[in-house]
Amino acid sequence: MHTIIQMTLKRLGLGLVTLLVVSIIIFYAVELLPGDLAQAILGQSATTETLAAFRQELGLDQPALTRYLNWLGQLLQGDFGRSLANGREISELIGGRLANTLALACYAAIIAVPLSLLLGILAALYRHSWFDRLTNIFSLGSISFPEFFVAYILILLLAVKSNFFPSLANVSEQTSLSDYLLICLLPALTLTLVVMAHMMRMTRAAIVNLLASPYIEMAHLKGLSPWRVITRHALPNALAPIINVVALNLAYLVVGVVVVEVVFVYPGLGQLLVDSVTKRDITVVQAASLVFAAAFIVLNLLADIAAIVTNPRLLNPR
Repeated sequence: MHTIIQMTLKRLGLGLVTLLVVSIIIFYAVELLPGDLAQAILGQSATTETLAAFRQELGLDQPALTRYLNWLGQLLQGDFGRSLANGREISELIGGRLANTLALACYAAIIAVPLSLLLGILAALYRHSWFDRLTNIFSLGSISFPEFFVAYILILLLAVKSNFFPSLANVSEQTSLSDYLLICLLPALTLTLVVMAHMMRMTRAAIVNLLASPYIEMAHLKGLSPWRVITRHALPNALAPIINVVALNLAYLVVGVVVVEVVFVYPGLGQLLVDSVTKRDITVVQAASLVFAAAFIVLNLLADIAAIVTNPRLLNPR
């Protein structure tokens, strides 16, 4: 247990360093955007004096390093600043949108994870059969298609042609749970199809690699059923790589929803990020990007911890 805590602290420190580097990249990437921010916000009719006063108000007249250190200092105090578009606190804007993004990611994960594990186990159990070949074709096809293409195909088939589900995921705080599950089924299904293939193929590969092990052969010789051999003997020892790929795909569900949210006009953090880029609201862009980066780092850390808890042999460097 002490070793796991020590490893967790090291990974957490490495994650904080990574987040610091990401914050530098985000800040200076925004700095490289073409055009004059003050001119873009105030418009072409703004006078030189007005532009100068506005730059001073935003701190744009200061060196980039000074502005970055000021921004970092505010972040360490929990202050994301204010939106340039509407003057609202960024923490208020991000709070509700982040909750919506996490809700959609959890909705997709509830569908994708059990289905992927079940299909992966069945593909390993009936390997080289028509079912195995069919799942491989399906997984390779879903990996090959980009998210927006899958989303538009689902909209065409299930919303336009069949009229089973709404094409826009327009939800609010007043939306009931049953309505939310119906309205957000298409974006959740899109994310499921995108991430399910990786988890399914990793589950199949991890189990198939163990089926030639001596203890698996002994279980077969004892007369155990193939399903019991896989679920009781092979699956527990294959959990480490499966948990890793599941956690990485969960991280993708949180940070990779930008395209899906834009297609379905879902009021999440990804949609806010795209809208803020359009409005040149750089403070919101920086804050949203940093939240996405922090979420990805945290989920990767949890993946490492879960993999080591399920397989303590990973703590041995040899």
